[in-house]
Amino acid sequence: MNTITTKDGTQIFYRDWGSGQPIVFHHGWPLSGDDWDNQMLFFLQKGYRVIAHDRRGHGRSSQTDTGNEMDTYAADVAELAAHLDLRDAVHIGHSTGGGEVARYVARLGQGRVAKAVLIGAVPPLMVKTAANPGGLPKEVFDGLQAQLAANRSQFYRDLPAGPFYGFNRPGAKASEAIIQNWWRQGMMGGAKAHYDGIVAFSQTDFTDDLKKITIAVLVMHGDDDQIVPHADSAPLLAKLLKNGTLKTYEGFPHGMPTTHAETINADLLAFIKG
Repeated sequence: MNTITTKDGTQIFYRDWGSGQPIVFHHGWPLSGDDWDNQMLFFLQKGYRVIAHDRRGHGRSSQTDTGNEMDTYAADVAELAAHLDLRDAVHIGHSTGGGEVARYVARLGQGRVAKAVLIGAVPPLMVKTAANPGGLPKEVFDGLQAQLAANRSQFYRDLPAGPFYGFNRPGAKASEAIIQNWWRQGMMGGAKAHYDGIVAFSQTDFTDDLKKITIAVLVMHGDDDQIVPHADSAPLLAKLLKNGTLKTYEGFPHGMPTTHAETINADLLAFIKG
């Protein structure tokens, strides 16, 4: 297994395939690098070097009880990028991974990153505050933690079967294989890391990070995203970026890299090559 050991002794699992310009994929909560299988194969066949790691506490990485917050997530990415000597890299983050990308690029990725993509991403801030009145109430995220603590397996079944992929919409055709693969990835990780991760993705304010980023960033978001609502994320995020482009997908769900991979992959390729 390909792993690095970080400064605090955490083992981070990663896959590193191919050669050429590197593309680094950052997965959402509570999944693993496996969530990018489609994109990894697509871009490998297009001649890129593709890398996906399992965030600490997720997938095949150490089930940590500490460091499950954005600063450490970004520091882990920096250690991986240094270990692999990544240059001119494109970093693509989905959901929580989008927050990880924003923090890494803004604070630690100088000189190594060419472009970034944020897909259904949590920045600038998910939770409702006085400064972010359109956010979701903290009670929503407290409820997620309560469901995780009570019955993580059931919780990880209900999310993909319902709002994550939009399978709860009238007329939607649910994919049992997609639901089971989500559940499989989630249950591979650690309960404590995932519990802490809910605070990390919902309460971290990325406003200052976004303002610091000068490279080209593509912001991709479905307008039927039931996990990270479009109105309080993508348009605000894009405005904070110096060189951001917003692309909104009508009717697409949060998990659109899986449900609409062909469309997403084509747009990613055009942005990377452009």
